[in-house]
Formats: sequence, C-alpha cells, structure tokens
Amino acid sequence: MTLSLSFTHPILSRHVHSTALSLSSSPPPPPPGFFFFSPPTPTSLRFHFLYRVPQRAAAFSAAQTAALFQDTAASAAVLAGAYALVFTFDTLTQKELIQQNLSRKLVHILSGLLFAFSWPIFSNSILARYFASVVPLVNCVRLVIHGLSLADDQGLIKSVTREGNPKELLGGPLYYVLILILCALVFWRESPVGVISLAMMCGGDGVADIMGRRFGSSKIPYNRNKSWVGSISMFVFGFFISVGVLYYYSVLGYFQLDWGWTMCRVALVSLVATVVESLPFTTVVDDNISVPLATMIAAYFSFRP
Repeated sequence: MTLSLSFTHPILSRHVHSTALSLSSSPPPPPPGFFFFSPPTPTSLRFHFLYRVPQRAAAFSAAQTAALFQDTAASAAVLAGAYALVFTFDTLTQKELIQQNLSRKLVHILSGLLFAFSWPIFSNSILARYFASVVPLVNCVRLVIHGLSLADDQGLIKSVTREGNPKELLGGPLYYVLILILCALVFWRESPVGVISLAMMCGGDGVADIMGRRFGSSKIPYNRNKSWVGSISMFVFGFFISVGVLYYYSVLGYFQLDWGWTMCRVALVSLVATVVESLPFTTVVDDNISVPLATMIAAYFSFRP
C-alpha cells in the first residue's frame, strides 16, 4: 500500500510541501483531499520533496518593516521638533526678549500647525496615524504630570500658561493636545476636516488673541471680553491659514479640490468658528474645545461628498 501526504498553505493557497511514497514509476495524480490512499504497485521507491518560499508574504513583510522604521523616525523627529519649539520660546522668555503671553500664543499657533504639516512625512501604513499621535500623547502625559504637581518644569509652565499656575496645564493646554490627537486619529490625511480644524484652533484663535490684546479696544456688545479686531483677525487669518494648509495637501496629492467651491466653504467654516469663539461662554467651555469642535461640524457638512 502507498501513503502520500499533501499540505496546502491556508493563506496563500499555494502547494508548499509534498511528500509522496509510491511503488510505480509514474504514479497517477492524487484526487483532491488532505489525506489519500492508493493501491500498491510493485516497482521503484521514490520520495519527492518540494518547498516554495512565499515571496509575496516576504515582500509584504519587508514593506511593513520599512513603514515601521519610517513612522518611528518621523515620530522621533516631530517629538524633537516640539521640544525644540518649546525650549526656544522658553529661552526667549527667560532672556526677556519676548513677553510671556506672546510666547505662549506663538507656541499655541506654531506647535499645532507644525504637527499638521508633519503628517506627510509618515508612511501610508494604517498605523501611521497612531505613530503621529504619539507626539501629542507624550505632551498630554507631561501636562498631566506637571499639572498635578508630580514634577516641576518651570519652563513648560511659563511657556503655555497665562499666570504661571501649574493647574492651568489641565485646562486649555490639555484640551489643545487632545484635539491634536483627535484630528490625527479620526481625520488624518484622508479628509480636509482635520487640518481645517487645526488651522482654525491654532492659527485663527491664536492670532485673534494676539491682535485682540494689542488693538482690541472696541468690544463686541454681547461679550465684553472679545473685541471686533480679534474676531475679524480670527476670520481672516483662519481663512488664509486653512486655505494654505489645504493647498499644501493638495500639492502633495492628498486632496483634489474645486478651488472655487473650496474658498466658499472655507469662508463659511471660518465664519462659524469665529462666531462660536466670540460667544460669552468661555468660562464654561474652553476655546480649545468649542472652536475646533464647531469647525469639525461645519467642515464635515461643507466638505462631505
């Protein structure tokens, strides 16, 4: 009696190993099945061994490895850039070359925008957005640690708080990095919604605060803490920064936009974000929550197919 064993790879559907024991010079082809038996024939004895390397699987694994290295290096580079940005403005503040409030707002503007502009250096892997989110996640942990006074970092506190109170880190700054994480994980490079939300929160709201403090003598009637100059600045700068970010991504091939309609949609989104920012409920809902969430909703309905 002859016993032959055949094994088929379950994923690649490829015959990768075969062992045949036969007593004939030309054994008949086996019927389909995992195990089979055939009648004996009194001739030669032969063994056949065949192994094929799963080349597609190996190539896929190599691509995954390359993407892993790329995303790891990109995360490290962005994290180093974030630390360098805060360190630079902390140094300028300590040397009294720049006021603390201005330093805080410039960090607010630049860190989020640089984060959004860094997304294209990550790979096309499905894990890329998670690697990018590591950067704001690390900053989130830092804010919680120092906000709870578990550690002391005066440079960080001076750079991102209004009055130097560590507990402030658990407010606006913490909401800020949580929005960065949300935009990366939910929208990433696949939708204009995320980058517009960051543009309005970082650029529009940040410039509004700077301009409002310097030139905002004329207050909005329904909110004496906001000025017309600040709101107009938010609309104008939020609009142009949003268009600039969208153009950046469209040049790189992530978005294909009809610019006539896009300008109208961005103007509408900027107007919604500006109105929400001017409303008198900042003591209840922080601007770093209300502005980006309002922008997300407006941009989602404006840019959906």
